[in-house]
Amino acid sequence: MRKDSLASYRAKRDFTRTEEPSGKASVPKSKQLRFVIQRHDATRLHYDFRLELDGTFKSWAVTKGPSLDPTVKRLAVEVEDHPLDYGDFEGTIPEGQYGGGTVQLWDRGYWTPEGDPHEGLKRGDLKFTLAGERLEGSWVLVRMKWDRKGGNKGAKAGGRTNWLLIKHRDRAAYEGDGDRLLKDPKSIASGRTLKEIALGTGKAPKPFMSGKRRGAGAVWQSDEKDGGDTASAPRRKAKAKKIAAMPRFVEPQLAKLVERAPGGAGWAHEVKFDGYRLQLRVEKGEATLRTRKGLDWTRKFEAIAKQAVTLPDCILDGEAVALDSHGAPDFAALQAALSDDKSEDLIFFAFDLLFLEGEDLRPLPLSERKARLKSLLDGMKGRHPGLRYVDHFETGGDAVLQSACRMHLEGIVSKELDAPYKSGRGNSWTKAKCRAGHEVVIGGWTSEGRRLRSLLAGVHRGEGKQRKLVYVGRVGTGFGESVMRSLVPKLRAVESKTSPFAAGASPPKEANMHWARPDLVAEIEFAGWTGAGNVRQAAFKGLRVDKPAEEVEAEVAAKPAKTKMARPAPRQVAGRRKGTATPSDRAIVMGVSISHPDKPLWPDEKPPVTKLELAKYYEAIGDWMIDHIAGRPCSIVRTPDGIDGKQKFFQRHAMPGSSHLLSEVKVSGDRKPYLQIDRVEGLAAVAQMGATELHPWNCQPGQPERPGRLVFDLDPAPDVKFTSVIAGAREVAARLRKLGLVPFCKTTGGKGLHVVVPLKDDVKSPDWDTAKTFAREICRRVAEDEPGLYVIKMSKAERTGRIFLDYLRNDRTATAVAPLSSRARPGAPVSMPIEWTQVKAGLDPMKYTVRTAPALLRKSKPWKDYATSAKPLRAAIEKLVKSE
Repeated sequence: MRKDSLASYRAKRDFTRTEEPSGKASVPKSKQLRFVIQRHDATRLHYDFRLELDGTFKSWAVTKGPSLDPTVKRLAVEVEDHPLDYGDFEGTIPEGQYGGGTVQLWDRGYWTPEGDPHEGLKRGDLKFTLAGERLEGSWVLVRMKWDRKGGNKGAKAGGRTNWLLIKHRDRAAYEGDGDRLLKDPKSIASGRTLKEIALGTGKAPKPFMSGKRRGAGAVWQSDEKDGGDTASAPRRKAKAKKIAAMPRFVEPQLAKLVERAPGGAGWAHEVKFDGYRLQLRVEKGEATLRTRKGLDWTRKFEAIAKQAVTLPDCILDGEAVALDSHGAPDFAALQAALSDDKSEDLIFFAFDLLFLEGEDLRPLPLSERKARLKSLLDGMKGRHPGLRYVDHFETGGDAVLQSACRMHLEGIVSKELDAPYKSGRGNSWTKAKCRAGHEVVIGGWTSEGRRLRSLLAGVHRGEGKQRKLVYVGRVGTGFGESVMRSLVPKLRAVESKTSPFAAGASPPKEANMHWARPDLVAEIEFAGWTGAGNVRQAAFKGLRVDKPAEEVEAEVAAKPAKTKMARPAPRQVAGRRKGTATPSDRAIVMGVSISHPDKPLWPDEKPPVTKLELAKYYEAIGDWMIDHIAGRPCSIVRTPDGIDGKQKFFQRHAMPGSSHLLSEVKVSGDRKPYLQIDRVEGLAAVAQMGATELHPWNCQPGQPERPGRLVFDLDPAPDVKFTSVIAGAREVAARLRKLGLVPFCKTTGGKGLHVVVPLKDDVKSPDWDTAKTFAREICRRVAEDEPGLYVIKMSKAERTGRIFLDYLRNDRTATAVAPLSSRARPGAPVSMPIEWTQVKAGLDPMKYTVRTAPALLRKSKPWKDYATSAKPLRAAIEKLVKSE
């Protein structure tokens, strides 16, 4: 510390009059850099933001307090360095003294600079992570530029340097009400309000900078009795117990679902695996694998058991997983491997050691159990490639969770390092997910022709005699061809004539709905619970045969609780390499990491429409859109540099390295697999790729050889008024209705309109050539009746002053822009589904944009009868032939 670093601080204060510390007292060193924020009611209320560096507090006065909203920039005026013992000061500075007024300790904890903090301060761009009682996550202090002409942008005012304090976009951010934490009037150290501090009433603040610690690098723990932050006494040294024999099975410890991962010190954060929880027991060279309910599944995981026989007598807790080509857990692949009795490529990830060579290790803290487990597996490398140790991170939980989400993992499990192993669900293990997962009971299903359309999901609620199975919504995606081949026979085997759901908690019976005995349990992914208690955006992952249906209950994430004071997250978080994007360069949408979220894709809009905004648009409309693209090959238009950028290309086929959220489908006659979007999260994945248009095939879902809809594209010449296009769409629709078909309309995102006709899938469905011929004949008859207005030839010379009736969308590999797809055109328009009552004079296609469509969709609910309006094309063809 420089000798004069506190000279300015001391010169401004008379320590015979103020109780502020002089800075001469010794403050214990800490292995982590500390921070303190003090609410200061002086001439005007502000917040003093202090970061420990080089033996003092670098300090800023934040005029309105820190905001959790990344869009809000708070002025932070740099002030003189303060002594470290000022971090424990809470009291009143007398009037007439510098800064006279009441000081309250508002937050404290640890901070981690991203990079060299001295360079960041010098450069005027200091990025850091906070881990406090109130504030967490990534932040930045940006020095304002000085405008020599007028000073209006200046960094200096009255000799002070002005900065901006900005919250980065991460899981700790909160848009819309960034001041929500400022509303708590109480001190973090004493629980007193400013008024109580000014009156001198209430408890004195509990020290942080000078408090006693449990040895070097000790952490603070929450005292549940009085809510304070005191250094608790260390737990007594636990010892392993000698045993005569190992138990046959131990009830596993379970994790409690929480909204946010613990941010405090003393926690280990592990990857949450998407597989089957198993307990591996080895005794006298014989290995047994049991499920979390104690079922013997050794035969199912025979390859793992064969490798484990070389281990000494022990019981390991872990998860059996199948990995995809990207190295990520794949639950569907795990099920497929078990179905085919192929366990050779499965991995058992061990994360705990319960017994070892005559000792019960469960009383030991997790840190010691894991150290022994690592030593056990490391000592046998090469002999068991299917057995792997699960490493962990002791950084801030939010940082680890964000890294897991960027890698498209399910989430993380957080465990107290000093806690023993306790069977059942407690508070020392928690789980936080990138996207919610859940088990549900299958109470029925709906179908469309031979295709499975949705599962009717339920969970048990209530206790004792009040316990009942209640309906919680539909699972409508995740059914590929291979899944349906396996799942549908199992559904047929449990089909029932009556609803399994409780009276008053069952969906109304409708056409093509089948009830099922409540025997099957499905694993799903979903976007959370609605206010009515139903699942949102649910996707099928697979059947769970390791959990009885009667145990399936609604699992709701607990609110974050006060935890130990946080240890900061180091700059290098899980899996991040030098040169990769930092959390501030990314955002998470539906569990998908969006790199460079602020990149403008429609740069001329005011403000520009960014990649993040596109991803959030697809999240908003995804539930509606997915039914129109799932199960169909989908070409995408990519504009990674924006719609006016140099790169703009049409992608049909899947490419190496594509997100695992996107499906690959092989179509007869083409060796390259096509891209397919079968789940809502896939929309965020293509937004991450800069895909500004989606063009699916028009086939039946999962059946590329069978027409699923007809699309009539009315494409006007530049000199044709839009009122003529409206009249043309209504004319085409009228002719289709006469043939027994039900037409729908949507804008194209340009000057045209699409008339769309859903087709019923049945054994008499015609092939593509027949469908295209039918569409051409409709267009030919319209053009023949009014040749001066319509044309069916593509030649530009013949299209002048007329509307091109494009029937060519109705071919096997032809595509049409998807309903609600954005368009790579000025204005960020979308192809908007509309009702026929809207297809009239005054219709303006350009009012439907990425920014306006979600609200309009919620308000008007267009195409609500689309799924039930599909009619057989064969009957329409027969009527058309008779009308000649």
